[in-house]
Amino acid sequence: MNCLKKFCFNTAHYVIIALLFLTMNIKAQGQEKFIFTPQWTAQAQFAGYYVAQEKGFYKEAGLSVEIIHPSTTHPALKRIHNNESHATTLQLCQAMKILDEGVEVVNILQTSMNNAMVIVSRRGVDPLTQKGERVGIWSAGFGELAKCMSTKEHLDYEWTPFATNVNLFVAGAIDATLAMSYNEYFQLVQTGLPVDGKCVYRFCDHGYNVQEDGVYMTREYYEKHRAEAKKFAEASRKGWEWAAAHPEETLDIVMKYVHENQIVTNRVLQKLMLEEILRLQVDRESGKREFRLRPDMVKRASDLMMECNLLEHEITYEQLIAK
Repeated sequence: MNCLKKFCFNTAHYVIIALLFLTMNIKAQGQEKFIFTPQWTAQAQFAGYYVAQEKGFYKEAGLSVEIIHPSTTHPALKRIHNNESHATTLQLCQAMKILDEGVEVVNILQTSMNNAMVIVSRRGVDPLTQKGERVGIWSAGFGELAKCMSTKEHLDYEWTPFATNVNLFVAGAIDATLAMSYNEYFQLVQTGLPVDGKCVYRFCDHGYNVQEDGVYMTREYYEKHRAEAKKFAEASRKGWEWAAAHPEETLDIVMKYVHENQIVTNRVLQKLMLEEILRLQVDRESGKREFRLRPDMVKRASDLMMECNLLEHEITYEQLIAK
């Protein structure tokens, strides 16, 4: 009987210890879990984050990262607002607009050093001559800088929303379209349409070179999880640096994510996108990948958006940057 009691006591003791360790482990996992949602579907635009995941850079930093892409009904910003994701990617002008509307977001890593936006004219003419004509714009957003340009250049474009691709433009339903030099521009090239020379207006070459993609999170989350934010930023930067040094292997990783997320694309397009994204990460002045938000570009973007009534308040570098 004594042996039985001793056995039961020891068994219960071990069970309690095991449960205690399990509870502690679950708690630790919960603290270290980091959910990242890029602003768009799987593609080479986000290659550095895929690399950081596949090469174990996040794991080495002590983070358990899950990359969840947005959907039409559940966009990245909605996930951030609902605390379903901890960080997302935003263009600088987007982030400033969000901040102006009362949602405090902070930049923890800047990847883009140059603007990728272009306007392509279907009729082979200079987009600056197309006053009042129909120009395609993303229904999901990203068009703040284009609206500033249209206002400042007195073009008064009639903006026509499109969802994800260049079909409206190819079909002739619009006179010109906004495009990213790493995405829709190459889609147009693949259609065989003439998209070079004077029919392409590059924002970065005409006084509108404002940085785009960076990693953002709410200030509330950042204040409570500074260590995790720093780890994620540093591991992500390491992923982008590895991608720049190993483009072909990076492309293999990108295609893995593309296939897993059932994205209709091809390797040629993703290779062109990766090359262009990496080019845009190099600062024009320093010739280096600086991975920093530039105060002068924040000032330029704020001034433009204020002048065009897209902001009610000036947004400063100090408001945006994680300290």
